[in-house]
This record gives sequence, structure tokens and C-alpha cells, in this order.
Amino acid sequence: MTDNEIHDAISILRREVKKYPIPIVTQYAQGERNPFHILISTLLSLRTKDQTTAEASHRLLSQADSPEKLILLSEDQIEKLIYPVGFYRVKSKSILSVCHSLINSYEGQVPDDLNELLRLKGVGRKTANLVITLGFNKAGICVDTHVHRIANRWGYIKTKNPDETEMALRDKLPMDYWIEFNDLLVTYGQNLCVPISPWCTKCGIALYCDGVDVTKSR
Repeated sequence: MTDNEIHDAISILRREVKKYPIPIVTQYAQGERNPFHILISTLLSLRTKDQTTAEASHRLLSQADSPEKLILLSEDQIEKLIYPVGFYRVKSKSILSVCHSLINSYEGQVPDDLNELLRLKGVGRKTANLVITLGFNKAGICVDTHVHRIANRWGYIKTKNPDETEMALRDKLPMDYWIEFNDLLVTYGQNLCVPISPWCTKCGIALYCDGVDVTKSR
């Protein structure tokens, strides 16, 4: 995929993803934009399916929808509310730590700066960028497994891990696409451009895709 073809690819993706459910974290960004809710749901989403994340986020945030309310819950209470998300015990500790940090260092508010977000325990670049883009509508590039896989599969970039992918995309991807890029590729990656045997015959951007490392497709 060339630098010029990325524009056509994004236009096609915008149309195609309307056929599929949107990612759960994006749902929290629709309507009232709440950076704290997006931060918590993103932390819960790591290594967890969207439906499980949605249910756990609803249970937890219905019980405690702010850092001040969340720290009143015990680790055990949080564990029960978020189970069965992946690593729910670790995430319970992380959520409490994040809430204490927000209260002690940021007056209970989620910072809108990438470097400040990365200071929070358990918050990596993927989570921080998602909060920046969806929570504050500021330019950032959130790279998860789908973004890393698909951008490399296209041949648009050539990187070895998500951190390298983020930096490569920051250098190459037009900034107008930064905020929506994760949503587009996650939705497409969950439904069509799947890891094993992607649906290339149904793909609207197959013409632009180099098919890097695709050995079998449908």
C-alpha cells in the first residue's frame, strides 16, 4: 500500500465498518465524552472480549463512576464486579492504584497529556493513546494487535511490535486519520481482516493490500 492509496483505503474502511458492531470502548466515547469511563473500560478490555468488557464496565461504573467513589470499594468488591475479565485480580489492584493517583496528583481528573497518563500504574501506550483520542479528541495513535497486524499486512509499514508501529504511523500516517485509525482497524480486524485466514474475497481494499504474511485466505 502506497502513501497515496492510504486515502482510498480509509474512505473504504469508513463505509465498510458501518456493517459491524463498534468496539466497546468507543461506545463509551459516544454521547457524553467521559475520560474516566474510557480509561477504566480500556483497562478492563486488555486481553478480554468486547462483550465481557462491556458487561464488567457497566457493573463497575454503575456502582462507582468516579475515582472518589471507586476507592471506597475493596479489591475483593472490584474483583467480583469485573469478573470474568482477563487478569481480574491484577486489574482490580491497578484500578485502585490509578484512582488514588488521579485523586492525589490530578485532583481526581484524568490528565489529557500522554506522558502524564503513562505515569499511572498499569497504563501503557495503547491505553494512554486511546484515552487521549476518545476521551479528549486529541491527536494520538492507539496501536493494539489489530492495528499492528493490519498496517503491516497492508505493507504500509514494516515493524516488529506495537510500539514500533505507533512510531512508524506517527511518521507516515496523515494526522487527519490518527484519531479514527484504531476504531477502523479494530472493527475491521475483528470481523473481516482476522488474524488467521482473513476474508480477502470480501475485502474492499484487497486491491491496495500487499497481503504480507498471509498464507491462507477466504
